[in-house]
Amino acid sequence: MSRIDRRFAALKAAGRKALVPFVTAGDPSLEATVPVMRALVEAGADVIELGVPFSDPMADGPTIQRSSERAIARGAGLSWVLEAVRAFREHDGETPVVLMGYLNPVEIRGAEAFARAATAAGVDGVLLVDLPPEEAADFRAGFRPHGLQLVLLASPTTSPGRIGQLCAEGEGYLYYVSYAGVTGADRLDTSAANDRLHSIMAGSRVPVVAGFGIKDAASAAAMAREADGVVVGSALVSALDGASSPDDAADRARAFLRPLRAALDTVAG
Repeated sequence: MSRIDRRFAALKAAGRKALVPFVTAGDPSLEATVPVMRALVEAGADVIELGVPFSDPMADGPTIQRSSERAIARGAGLSWVLEAVRAFREHDGETPVVLMGYLNPVEIRGAEAFARAATAAGVDGVLLVDLPPEEAADFRAGFRPHGLQLVLLASPTTSPGRIGQLCAEGEGYLYYVSYAGVTGADRLDTSAANDRLHSIMAGSRVPVVAGFGIKDAASAAAMAREADGVVVGSALVSALDGASSPDDAADRARAFLRPLRAALDTVAG
């Protein structure tokens, strides 16, 4: 059983919801990345989604786009990101780490070579925003021998047929995008999203977490009433922006995440 599977099984047994923070590797600084990851775990993160900086992050809004640009300017390429995960693993062998990014860096290396390098560094899963499920079989075949799980995305515009495919082929967890658009927008309709989540969760073989538009304790708790957990990204990236040191960034990460953890713990699993 993978780290991701173990973590969600433990959460289910405890009746708790998953808190999955997203941060961009290399932002607010290269030196802050690992301290921030550790601080997020201390504050109650169950899984960490680590964004791989990319030059054309088409699914991301301005906040994450700018963080990706800053990280690339500092030299946070894929090899550096894997070394950051390796450093995190020196002190944490249990918290699942999922790389979130785009297909191009994986295609350049090749699926199997990428999976080999990623799992050697301590990565548990990968979420490729621009990989359609119809084209995922070859990547899954390259990832699976190395134990790298391919996390899939569903959205409000996903057709029923494709939802069925995602539910049947999901690994680790299924990421439900709570509205059509880019990250960081301020138009989350929790009632509509929860209606859609209910039907998806009924057919999914893996846990379902909801992301996009979750920015604080209230929105996290509202979405977690139906989902198995929530992802928070843009609001956290904004909170870290401008940190003066790795310690400052870690303090900001803890301060941001703790209220969300407390709110989720009021929602029955």
